[in-house]
Amino acid sequence: MFKSVGVIELKSIPKGVEATDAALKSAGVDMVTAHPACPGKYEIILTGSISNVEAAVQHVRAKFENYIIDSSIMGRIDEQVITALFGTQSTQKKGSLGLIETFSAATSIKAADIAVKTARVEIFDLRVSRGMGGKGVVLLTGEVGDVTAAVEAGANYAKTTGMLSSYSIIAAPHEDLWKQI
Repeated sequence: MFKSVGVIELKSIPKGVEATDAALKSAGVDMVTAHPACPGKYEIILTGSISNVEAAVQHVRAKFENYIIDSSIMGRIDEQVITALFGTQSTQKKGSLGLIETFSAATSIKAADIAVKTARVEIFDLRVSRGMGGKGVVLLTGEVGDVTAAVEAGANYAKTTGMLSSYSIIAAPHEDLWKQI
């Protein structure tokens, strides 16, 4: 189980690989994943105690400041977010649909965590970077009031970081739309 999670995005693949090594050597953290993402980004996801994750992320931010796009630290991350990151969620296609689109994976993951902690919603999908020009999007389902509250909370966080692209709430998605997504 993940204690806390740190996400770092860099605008250079070689520097991303180097930053991953620096993060792993700087504090007692474990790597969840580190990989290139489009367009030419490198994403690092680390886990460990909150203090170790904070130390590793701050070390990378200081050492690679000219290459950092975004970063985020989440203590006590909701299990739904982890499940969605690995694509193993089993949410049903029902209720309302809310979407939050961000310009970075780190902000998208944090917005998803804030959203599920705000209201009774389920993460339908969480897509980060690959095949989306480096953007991230979280899709939430539930009752329209809960979806609205969750989307507003996640979108407000993304807006404060300057990484909000857009968001939408669809009260009753058409059956064909559910089939498409």
